[in-house]
Amino acid sequence: MVKFLFRTKYTQAGVSGLLKEGGTRRKEALRKTIEGVGGTLEGFYYAFGDDDLLLIADLPDEESAVAISMFISAAGALKVTTTVLVAPETIDGAVNKNVTYRTPGS
Repeated sequence: MVKFLFRTKYTQAGVSGLLKEGGTRRKEALRKTIEGVGGTLEGFYYAFGDDDLLLIADLPDEESAVAISMFISAAGALKVTTTVLVAPETIDGAVNKNVTYRTPGS
C-alpha cells in the first residue's frame, strides 16, 4: 500500500453540498470512495486556509490515487491536489543507494 495526501478546495457547488449534508456524511461518502478502489481512509480533516479538506489514504497503487483525484475533480465539487507520502524507512533506504549524478554544466 502507498500512502497519499489529498489536499482539496471546495468549489461553490461543493460548499452548497456540504451545507446540505454536513461534515460526517461527506466523510462517510469519501471513505466509501477510497474503499471502492481497495484503499483505507486513514485521516479526514476539515481545515481553514489554503485547503478546505485534507484526506490521508492508504491505496494499493498510484493508479488508484490518480483515479480518485480525477473522478472527484471531474464531479466539480472539489479541486484536488495529490501528494505521495514517504515513510522514514523509505528515506533510510534511499540514502543508502549509490546514485551517480552530474550537475548541469559540470
